[in-house]
Amino acid sequence: MDRQIYLRGVKQGIPVGLGYFVVSFTIGIAARKASLTAFQATVMSLTNLTSAGQFASFALIASGAPYVEMVISQAVINLRYCLMSCALSQKVDSRLPMHHRLFMAFGVTDEIFGLSISQRGKLDPWYTYGVMSVAVPGWSLGTLAGVLSTGVLPRTFLNAMNMALYGMFIAVFMPAAREDKKLLPVIFLSMALSTLLQVLPWFDFISSGMKIILLTLVISMGAAVIMPVPEEEL
Repeated sequence: MDRQIYLRGVKQGIPVGLGYFVVSFTIGIAARKASLTAFQATVMSLTNLTSAGQFASFALIASGAPYVEMVISQAVINLRYCLMSCALSQKVDSRLPMHHRLFMAFGVTDEIFGLSISQRGKLDPWYTYGVMSVAVPGWSLGTLAGVLSTGVLPRTFLNAMNMALYGMFIAVFMPAAREDKKLLPVIFLSMALSTLLQVLPWFDFISSGMKIILLTLVISMGAAVIMPVPEEEL
């Protein structure tokens, strides 16, 4: 264990953990509406770090859907994390033991991935563990608080808390964009294309999860071709 690297991960992961605590309030409320207990909802958030996947599972649980349907839906919704894991696999040392790879894969979320992939040089797993050690409890405890506060907080306040997720995205990627100006056009292009796919009716037949996957593949491959990064800088 590299203590300094781990503590750096903890420090940089605190904003993510706080944001997760706020955002996961709505997860807890949705879990309560699906008749899950506080314990069940908390365990779900502790073992499944995915807002879209959890929201989808609540609807399936409430409808009494079979387990097979739930497995398939979660696989499709969370498929983008496979792309993130593939990217991180190129960032870590090729000799990194399998158990480290598995633990890091468990903690792959949009924000944890963003912080991990933006690290200079090879990624030390203890940095990711540091981020996870505050992000995962934040997500789980926020869910618990959401379940317990059902019916107490006003709806307008809960809707406002959802905006914290977008604030976290900005907080994760803007520091890296300030250091590398080439990232700015990629970020703005991603935002523009994502908006178009969301508002244009021609793309309504594509699920939100698949839209993310398609955008990730197209934009990342295009950026790699136009602005390749020398191997020694990876």
